[in-house]
Amino acid sequence: MQLFAFRFFLGLLLLLNSVAVLAQTEADPLNIEDVFELESAADPQISPDGNQIVYVRQFADVMTDKYYSNLWVINFDGTENRPLTTGHYSDASPRWSPDGSKLLFVSNREGSSQIFLRWMDSGQLAKLTNLQHPPAGIAWSPDGKQISFTAFVPSPKKSLINMPRAPKGAKWAKPAKEIDKMVYRFNGPGYLTSGYSHVFVLPIDGGTPRQITSGDYHHGAAPFSRGSGRATWSPDGKSLLVSAVRRADADFEPLATEVYRFSVKDGSVETLTSRQGPDNEAAISPNGKHLAYTGYNDRYQGYQRTELYVSDADGSNPRSISSSLDRKVRSIQWSPDSKGLYFLYDDQGTTKLGFASMSGQIKTVASGLSSRISAYASGQFHVGPGGRFVITQGHSSNPSDLAVGSARGNQTRQITAVNADLFAQRELGEVEEIWYESSHDQRKIQGWIIKPPDFDPQKKYPLILEIHGGPFANYGPRFDFEKQFMAARGYVVLYTNPRGSSSYGEEFGNLIHHAYPGNDFYDLDSGVDALIAKGYIDEDNLFVTGGSGGGVLTAWMIGNTDRFRAAVSVYPVINWYSFVLTADISAFVTKYWFPGMPWDHVEHYEKRSLLSVVKNVKTPTMVLTGEEDYRTPMSESEQYYQALKLLDVETMLVRVPDEPHGIRRFPSHWMAKILYITEWFEKYRSEGSAVARQ
Repeated sequence: MQLFAFRFFLGLLLLLNSVAVLAQTEADPLNIEDVFELESAADPQISPDGNQIVYVRQFADVMTDKYYSNLWVINFDGTENRPLTTGHYSDASPRWSPDGSKLLFVSNREGSSQIFLRWMDSGQLAKLTNLQHPPAGIAWSPDGKQISFTAFVPSPKKSLINMPRAPKGAKWAKPAKEIDKMVYRFNGPGYLTSGYSHVFVLPIDGGTPRQITSGDYHHGAAPFSRGSGRATWSPDGKSLLVSAVRRADADFEPLATEVYRFSVKDGSVETLTSRQGPDNEAAISPNGKHLAYTGYNDRYQGYQRTELYVSDADGSNPRSISSSLDRKVRSIQWSPDSKGLYFLYDDQGTTKLGFASMSGQIKTVASGLSSRISAYASGQFHVGPGGRFVITQGHSSNPSDLAVGSARGNQTRQITAVNADLFAQRELGEVEEIWYESSHDQRKIQGWIIKPPDFDPQKKYPLILEIHGGPFANYGPRFDFEKQFMAARGYVVLYTNPRGSSSYGEEFGNLIHHAYPGNDFYDLDSGVDALIAKGYIDEDNLFVTGGSGGGVLTAWMIGNTDRFRAAVSVYPVINWYSFVLTADISAFVTKYWFPGMPWDHVEHYEKRSLLSVVKNVKTPTMVLTGEEDYRTPMSESEQYYQALKLLDVETMLVRVPDEPHGIRRFPSHWMAKILYITEWFEKYRSEGSAVARQ
């Protein structure tokens, strides 16, 4: 009896100790190594019978410093969540066969990215392709006997010169590169190989892919997206619908896509749309009677509202069925009964799933979609039989999980919890919505506040103003690791949607048309004032940062006020004149963000240049950019750094190797980006703030 009592007492002590340890662990804030613990659910696909969902589960590996993804399957009711593929591979784009017996997906599990086929009953795998360049936009034919995909087709050109051969055993330097295209490098892919992306079909039993599209035009997504990035089968399987810019001046009109119908039999082409402006995401209704696509009549404005159009199957009688919704429409999918289309749109920083009937009646089906580990707008969905749907859903304390619902109901139910193990051990900062007036014109501006864990409103906290890029984009109440990490370091973080942000309508978005940066300064500065008025901000410890367009506005803020103790401008544009002559989107910028060429509008370009206000800067400023960033090239950051040096402003230039725009190619580089920002602020943070430095 005494032995039993002793064991019971010992067990109780161990249990209490475990509870105490767990409680302490639960109170821990985020740490930078959690980058390797985060996972996300993406690209969900409902099986043809509506009972299962295959999705992509993304993760990072600390030993290889890389991101990977595997395929998982879960029942629609949330049971039996299990992996279909495993290992350190990039498995993506799962697509069910029409009868649900097989699954297509793209994987690099044998070295390069190829298309694989999986039999769902046995788990047997077969590699269907042996391509030199990665496939994209894979899709089944309606009868399940063929698949389509897009891939890059090189078209090497003869060199201008004929070099003599090197003598045997000689080691000559690498040859020169000949460039004759306007877009010769692109953010992500880097320097481009000569060639074009085309659509192919392949029998499901294997064989040689057959090229359907032709001509010196990009069809689909490789090497970078020009159009929808995919081809869509007609219900009878006889043709493929593709969006493309098939015109001689494609480099100068990058958005002027039309919908084309290609015969699967002989590749003959028919144009279904014709207007100045984009026509993308073409989809034929299940009954074959109507064509749907997204686009707008191009007015060469910075912000233009993408609408949902339907027409007869041959492209005749087009009309918008989303004109009553003053929001951009994207990611369309026909309802199984052909009575309308589902789509995504952003409304006041929240991504929603909507439905438009053929008569133009709009209703919201679900809200809170998210598929990224940041506050930027994102989300994916798929609709199955009977109106069942699955979405990637997130909120301020969870990045992305699967949630299911029905078009007949008005609620969704979360069925995965891919980060439950991590967040059970972390205390996140509370996220609070804020609306305030801009001092410029009293417009209402929406934003969000992240407070440090264990926040005490009686104390004073340092503030970080974090500014989004785009500039035509939006933040929202979504989980954002970078901002939560800043809060975990003891900062209050404010992020807002100043004028020009999407999700507030076309008029609000175009307030910065040919006027960026400009009065958005007042929107952001007023947000800082609104937070100071709450009484818990240390006015002597204000900081500002942002990436891309946010890097532009960071430099704009410190060029117009000296209220910030330190700033970090991340991959900014500094000199618009040099930017349009070095960036990968030159034709777009000169047409949509400016009234014309820089030499024809010198005053306009110089007025909006960040060099126009650099002489006012007194704020210690770091500039941080990836060395393979071709969207906002390194030369932009170098100009700003050198200007600050000439002005004797405290500054530092951080160059991150092998990184394009965004600095997320390697998890360790993402960590370094976050740490450089927070440590630069720590360096200039004055003593006396409520939270001690860590």
